[in-house]
Amino acid sequence: MTNSSSSSASGGTSISGLLGVLFVGLKLTGFIDWPWLWVLSPFWIPLVIVLGVLVVLGIIWLIASFVK
Repeated sequence: MTNSSSSSASGGTSISGLLGVLFVGLKLTGFIDWPWLWVLSPFWIPLVIVLGVLVVLGIIWLIASFVK
């Protein structure tokens, strides 16, 4: 008798991804009349936040290297 274990990897969708799909669907069906910039914002705002954090960390690293 063999012991087989099944493991499943969860490739979950983020809240921002779900909101993005919802907003696109609402825009295409005419339920919302937002500009496309804001309809697609759930896709690009997290990227802007991550880039902002990286820039701040880079500035902190540069300041710390000059203080030494």
